[in-house]
Amino acid sequence: MIADGSLLAPMPGKIVATPAKVGDVVAKGQPVVVLEAMKMEHALTAPFDGVVESVTALVGDQVVDGFELARIKGEA
Repeated sequence: MIADGSLLAPMPGKIVATPAKVGDVVAKGQPVVVLEAMKMEHALTAPFDGVVESVTALVGDQVVDGFELARIKGEA
């Protein structure tokens, strides 16, 4: 995660769920994307309260380390 609200893949893996959709209001800690890597699921969560601005990974996608999976825009 970057301070601008980008959720980045912490390691290569496969996207198994995207519980949050573009336009959803999310609370800090709420799962946005679930990545499966090394036979474990890793929930990537909202870094702060805000709105899901984009989800660039789809279920089934293979992603590389550092790939931007989603972006959260803080509520003003």
